[in-house]
This record gives sequence, structure tokens and C-alpha cells, in this order.
Amino acid sequence: PVTDGSRELHSLCAQLEFLLQFDLKEKRSFFGQRKDYWDFLCQGLAQRRQEHEGVRFVISLDKLKTPVGRGRAFLRYCLVHRQLAESLQLCLLDPESLREWYYARSPFLSPQHRAEILGSLYELDGITFHLAL
Repeated sequence: PVTDGSRELHSLCAQLEFLLQFDLKEKRSFFGQRKDYWDFLCQGLAQRRQEHEGVRFVISLDKLKTPVGRGRAFLRYCLVHRQLAESLQLCLLDPESLREWYYARSPFLSPQHRAEILGSLYELDGITFHLAL
């Protein structure tokens, strides 16, 4: 199993975060806090499901104060529970929402790149992750 000490884990998480932040439009909350990929994921999942266990879990963690911290915790939760590809796929289903959150250079706006990314993420479902959540 992959654990917190794995160098590959840190590289994977950094690449996932880079991908989710690449060409992300700058948005602000009502109170002026900058929105990040966490907000994109929450909105995308809310449009597709009643509630996502990973979102509920991350919101319950009082120590997490920033969207980036919540996003990182959500990625780790999804890796442990083998839900990363499915969760991201749900967020990528609505082209209008994608254009609302991402500029044109985002790989998520290209059907070919989107399929390649999701294919790679579904392969991660075969790996066991033992991470501290």
C-alpha cells in the first residue's frame, strides 16, 4: 500500500493539485476569500449528487481553514476510498460549469485530454492508499 511516507504520493498529489489549479479562473466568495479547486469540486458534486461523503468529511475537519487545505484533504480522502476518478468525472460532466471555472487552456475543456486524465485516475483505483486523513 501507498503511505504518507511515499515520495511518489507527494509527487502525485502535487501534480493533481497543479492540474486542478491550471488555468482556473480567479473567483472570490462573498467575503472576498479567493476560491480554489475545492470550491469547483463542491459545486460540481452538488450538481450531481445529494451529498458526497468526502465533502462532508472535509467540512467536518475544524483545523482546515483554507480552500487549498480542504482540497488537499478531499484528494487524500478520495484516494483512500478509491473515489477520485468518479468524483472528478462527475464535476467534469457539465461543459457550461467547466467554462465558468476554467479558461480555454485547461485540459479539462478538451474532450481528449479529459478522457486521458480520467483514464489515468481510474487506474489509481487499483492501488491501496493508507493515508492519515
